[in-house]
Amino acid sequence: MAGGGEGGDAGILHLLMFPWPAFGHISPFAQLARKLVSIDSSIRVTFLTSAGTVPRVEAMLASSASPVKVTPLSLPHIPGLPSCASSTADLTADGAELLKLAVDATRPDISALLAELRPDAVLIDFATPWVCDLARPLGVKVLYFVVFSASSFAYTTVPSRHPSSGHHHDLMVGPPGFPATSALATAPAHQARDLTYVYTSFYDMPTVYDRVLAGVNGSDGLVMKTCREMEGSYIDYITSQYGNNKRVLLAGPVVPDPQPPRGDDELDDRWATWLSAFPDASVIFASFGSETFLPAAAATELRLGLEATSSPFLAVLNFPKAAMDDAAATELEAIIPVGFEERVEGRGVVHTGWVQQQQILRHRSVGCFVNHAGLSSVVEGLVAGCRLVMLPMVDQHFNARLFARELRVGVEVARRDEDGWFGREDVRDAVEAAVKDGGEEDDARKWREFFTDEDVQSRLAVDFVRELKEVVKGQA
Repeated sequence: MAGGGEGGDAGILHLLMFPWPAFGHISPFAQLARKLVSIDSSIRVTFLTSAGTVPRVEAMLASSASPVKVTPLSLPHIPGLPSCASSTADLTADGAELLKLAVDATRPDISALLAELRPDAVLIDFATPWVCDLARPLGVKVLYFVVFSASSFAYTTVPSRHPSSGHHHDLMVGPPGFPATSALATAPAHQARDLTYVYTSFYDMPTVYDRVLAGVNGSDGLVMKTCREMEGSYIDYITSQYGNNKRVLLAGPVVPDPQPPRGDDELDDRWATWLSAFPDASVIFASFGSETFLPAAAATELRLGLEATSSPFLAVLNFPKAAMDDAAATELEAIIPVGFEERVEGRGVVHTGWVQQQQILRHRSVGCFVNHAGLSSVVEGLVAGCRLVMLPMVDQHFNARLFARELRVGVEVARRDEDGWFGREDVRDAVEAAVKDGGEEDDARKWREFFTDEDVQSRLAVDFVRELKEVVKGQA
C-alpha cells in the first residue's frame, strides 16, 4: 500500500475523501467515513473539505468509532464569488458554478497534499476528475464515489447517453440499453428540462457530464451507495457501459447511524415539547434538506396543502443564504398565505433553519415525512417507521420513482408533466394516500427490516471493505 507520507503504519489503509462542497455530497462521504472506521480498525480516513465547512463536518463525524481527521482546504478568490463562500448552501445557482472554478484552482494544493500524505486511495466526487492525473504518478488509487442512486447515474451519466443536442426531448427517454422494463425508463418534460443542466457548460468549463465521464474513466473503480437488492439492473447497466473492466464497489445504502452524532442525541426542548402535545403518529414532518429550495409559489402550495390535511405539521423551509437580502425577505413574507398563521395556530409550525431531522423523525408523534426524496432522507424516514411522501427536485425524481414505483415504498406528489407544477390538493391527496390505512404497508415493512437488519448491513459492509482493499492492492 502507498500510504506512508505521514509515516503510515504497515497494514493501515489510509483513505483521503474529497467531496464537492455541497452538503448533499459531503453528507454521504461523511456517512461512508463513519461506516468504514467503525467496522475496520485498520482503516484511517482524512476528510478534505473547504475551510468554512469544517465545524459542521466535524460535527457529522463526531460519532465515529475512530477519529477521522478533517483537513481544511482554502478556496482561492474567484471574481464574482463571495469571499465567505465555502459551500453551495452559501450561493446562488450562478455562484455554485463559480465555486467549481475555485475548486479547480486548488489543483496545486491538492497535488502537494497528495505528495505529503501519500494515501492508499482517494475518493473523489464529480467535480474533480483531474485528481486522477495527480494521483497516478504517486501510485495512489482513485475511486469515484457516486453519491446519487444507481438509477439516476445510469440514466444521465453513461457513455451511451451522447448528449449532443442537449435538447430536453432527448432526455425524456433512457439512453440506449437502459433497462427497458424499468419504471424509470422515461421522464416527463419538466424533469428532462431540469436534466439539461448536466450537459450545459458554464464559464467555458467542462459540463457535469464531461466531468463525470472523465472522473470515472480516469479512476480505478466506482463506489456506489447502493446494493443489488435495491438497484441490481442499474448496477449491471453501469458496469456494461464502462466496458465491464471498471470495478464497481457497492457500499450498501449506508443506513444512518442508530444514534445521532454525539451531543445531539436529545431532541431540543422546543421541538420535544411541541411534538409531545400530539397523539402518536399524527404529526406530518416536512423537510427538504439543507440545499433543496422550493420556489416561492411551490412553498405556498405546500403550506396550504399541509393545512388542508387538518393534521398537525412541522414544515422546514430553507432558502439560499446568498439570497437572504432585503428583497428576498420581502419575497418570503409574500409567500405566507393571508390568514394562514391564524388558521394553523396551535397545530402548524413553519421553520427556517437547521433542525435535528433524525430525532424528529423518531419522535413518537411523527407519522408522515414529506421530503425531497434525497436518498439519505428517504432511508432515515423509512427506518424511523414514517409514511413517506416524496416531492422531488432535479435528480431526486429518480429516487422518488425508484422507491414509490419499484420498491413500492411511499407516495409521490402528483405533478403536471409539462412544467412540474403541483397544487395544494396534490400535497393533501399524497399525504392522505400515504397514511390512509393507519398500519405499515408490507413493502415498507420489508425494506425497513432490510435496512435495520444488522446481519445484512454487516455483510454488505464487510464485502465492501474486502473489495476496497483488493482494489488498493491492485487485485482483479
